[in-house]
Amino acid sequence: MSTPYELARNRVATGGDSLSEARALVESMTLDERLGLLDGGSPFWAGITDIGNLGHHKRPFPAMVLERLGIPGFYFSDGPRGAVIGGATAYPVSMARGASFDLDLEERIGAAIGREMRATGADLGGSVCVNLLRHPAWGRAQETYGEDPHHVGEMGAALTRGLQTRVMANVKHFAMNSIENSRFKVDITCDERTLHEVYLPHFLRIIDEGIASVMTAYNSVNGEWCGENHALITEILRGEWGFEGFVVSDWIFGLRDGVKSVKAGLDVEMPYRMIRHAPVVAAVADGSLGVESVDAAVARTLSTMLRFGVGAMPVEPIEVLACDEHRGLSLESARKSAVLLRNELIEGGPLLPLDPGTLARLCVLGRFADVRNLGDGGSSDVMSPTVVTPFAGLSAALGHVDVRTAPADDLAASVALAAKSDVAVVIVGYDRLDEGEFIGGPNDNANLGHLIPKHDDPELLAKFSEFVAEHEWEIPEALVKKPGAVMFSVGGDRVSLRLPDADVELLRSVLAVNPRTIAVIISGSAVLTSEWDQEVPAILQQWYSGMEGGHALADILLGAANPSGRLPFAVPASESDLPLFDIEATSVTYDGLHGQWLLDRREVRAAYPFGFGLSYTHFDHVGVAAEVRGEVVEVRATTFNAGVRDGADVVQVYVTPPDPGIDRAMRRLAGFARVEVPAGEAAEATLVISLRSIAWRDVDTHSWYLPAGEYRFEVAHNAGEQRPPGVSITLPEMRWSR
Repeated sequence: MSTPYELARNRVATGGDSLSEARALVESMTLDERLGLLDGGSPFWAGITDIGNLGHHKRPFPAMVLERLGIPGFYFSDGPRGAVIGGATAYPVSMARGASFDLDLEERIGAAIGREMRATGADLGGSVCVNLLRHPAWGRAQETYGEDPHHVGEMGAALTRGLQTRVMANVKHFAMNSIENSRFKVDITCDERTLHEVYLPHFLRIIDEGIASVMTAYNSVNGEWCGENHALITEILRGEWGFEGFVVSDWIFGLRDGVKSVKAGLDVEMPYRMIRHAPVVAAVADGSLGVESVDAAVARTLSTMLRFGVGAMPVEPIEVLACDEHRGLSLESARKSAVLLRNELIEGGPLLPLDPGTLARLCVLGRFADVRNLGDGGSSDVMSPTVVTPFAGLSAALGHVDVRTAPADDLAASVALAAKSDVAVVIVGYDRLDEGEFIGGPNDNANLGHLIPKHDDPELLAKFSEFVAEHEWEIPEALVKKPGAVMFSVGGDRVSLRLPDADVELLRSVLAVNPRTIAVIISGSAVLTSEWDQEVPAILQQWYSGMEGGHALADILLGAANPSGRLPFAVPASESDLPLFDIEATSVTYDGLHGQWLLDRREVRAAYPFGFGLSYTHFDHVGVAAEVRGEVVEVRATTFNAGVRDGADVVQVYVTPPDPGIDRAMRRLAGFARVEVPAGEAAEATLVISLRSIAWRDVDTHSWYLPAGEYRFEVAHNAGEQRPPGVSITLPEMRWSR
């Protein structure tokens, strides 16, 4: 016999209204049942102990379960770089995939992640992280796609499309979450134009894609914690944008005031019954919180579950985890994500690609030459069953070559090996100890202690205390601060954008004995290279490249794959060219300029501009034309592969308005397309530019307008290209309500 929920789901599947059906289900609930659906499915102490035992890598987080009515609830899995449950496929981090500028690939990755989530019992995936990279020191930069709102929005929308062929998707962290260490205490202030023109457009793009759910951020915006921010959740997200899905809090400390969060429009506190339950029950009892607010929250979540068919979604076999197809997708992503920053002439020709036939001995050196290094060790960590290291990948590809490595802490051995090698590949950069989700000590978040519910189970508390004692962080001896050294934290925000001193010393020592040296950078965002990059003939930015990263590295260095990644941010020559970044700030004001936009405004040339990336071939852009079609401009260009190797070009369209003003980007990305072009051939790219996407926020009417005047549409290889081909178009004033 079908349950009330199943009957409602069937009616929605045949054209019924999901919200009406959800409201009817709510009406059939007792008050206690409704109140019980406002937070996660476990009490706090049981849940936090489960996390301590790595439960989040074993099973999804449940919420909204009500057996009496047959409501199955939803089951959440994290996963920006793959499903975090079980031995799943580890893809390159989101920042790496952002460098691919490949929307089709990102959509396919989303579908694959969704399949693996279904195999492990999840039907809500927290994979879509689109917080803007305001500063490259942000510890969780690797979880997003870059610094540009248009690019980030399109990549996130592609991932959403893929995910939602299998599961409900969740976008995070709403909004302005771009500092890690102080995420629980910092208030971000900004004016209306900055908020809507810079820090929200990518969220709107993903809402328009039809995403099921939004996760709020830990920080506060303009004085209100995001999980209780009526302006963000109700006025903007639901009112102005028309969002019809449900809103959840960030994990564990995502709320401060449970009653206020209900009034603000947040639907479910995740992942446990922690801050909300007791005060909300009391507020409903004394009349200070109307039951209609509770009903609305439950109905919004149920309505979304009904629309997506939760409880009847196809289940995938467990064998899909890290299957050959998905490993191949991870390899494709790692190949397309790597950015070639430098490739100078050595003995009359570029160092890369290497000719395997000329190699007898090759060495792979550095701390990360032969270790598992997938990135952050926090909530996005993926427990993939295997990882191909740089050393393993090159060894496998060069079976006839003597490929060796040396102990990372033995500089003399590394130099001696480099001196005897035809080529030295030096792996430099960071790992989860240097950047990522902040894992602090017992006093780092002392301001949150009062939010932890009182416990009444001494045995459970003892188990949790044992876990904390057993897992106290120990800083490796190699990272102990020495006088004048660059020091890194245990996760969290970076304290420097330079390479660690030991990496620079290794690079220079190897270069002194072997000029055929390649630097491979592993990181989640920008690394300043100006102090050493002119000494190194070849530099490859390879990111945290996933479980197949070593194979991808070999393919690129040996020419089996042509590097086609483009930087999703600008790399400055100096940290002074970036906005102020205080990792312990309690209050920060954001303006409309950061990254490439800030460099352009200051007339400072980037060391490597946004969109930059070299190839083993060369592309020319010709025949640029543009035509206005209502509220869009159609830009066409031909890209010609002038080299002897097949390759992929990333065609980028930048728009310069007639008068950007002093507080706005002088020139901004408005469209991009990745185009595969065989050697010696040409391909045409057509990009449709929405004029609404380059509009200005009218703070008087809270709407949008495009000033009349002459706009320049340029087709460029990167944001730093001087005088790229383009077309000037005179446009009339236009207005939009949203």
